[in-house]
Amino acid sequence: MRWWGSDNARHPGWPARLGPLRTRAGVVELRPVRLRDGRSWSALRIHNQNHLMPWEPSGVGAWADRHHMSAWPPLHSVLKAEARSGTMLPFVIEVDGVFRGQLTVGNVQRGALRNAWIGYWVDAEVVNGGVATAAVALAVDHCFSVVGLHRLEATVQPTNQPSQAVLTKAGFRREGLLQRYMDVDGAWRDHLLLALTAEEIGPGVVARLVGTGRAAYVE
Repeated sequence: MRWWGSDNARHPGWPARLGPLRTRAGVVELRPVRLRDGRSWSALRIHNQNHLMPWEPSGVGAWADRHHMSAWPPLHSVLKAEARSGTMLPFVIEVDGVFRGQLTVGNVQRGALRNAWIGYWVDAEVVNGGVATAAVALAVDHCFSVVGLHRLEATVQPTNQPSQAVLTKAGFRREGLLQRYMDVDGAWRDHLLLALTAEEIGPGVVARLVGTGRAAYVE
């Protein structure tokens, strides 16, 4: 797979554009967040309220207020600052060039650990189209190659079967249960802890999912 970006000593592999990778829903690419994404982000988040609320951290105020266009500039500022500091990779998930979700690699630690967490959300209209699987595959391969990480972690509620399936396809394995780990949708929820290390991905997640000798297509 191709990636476009520039390396620097503080944050190798960032900024970057990852892909393309074909799925049933369309061509998936990852790119850095932009200030002008506010309108698309707001519309998509508000449209997906019922789809996203059961899985996302609780917030202050009404969902529509928290995801108004005016909320994007300060959020974008935080994401960009974290990216510049070398502790985050904040991506937009595009399908056929259209904003369809976000994928974030956060709490990037260097030194002896070289680890981070990964999280994502996608528009309900492209769920089951291979979009989340493709996005996670692109990000994982990038993190374990150019970015130079050794371990990625993800947390997911035990009842969130679709997200568990995405992570399992990418090779993540269950390490334990975090009891009452996070305030989600107004209550403290248990979360599964899943992890993946560089030694476990072989030739890469994308290569494994696509298959040798076949067109680049993720199920």
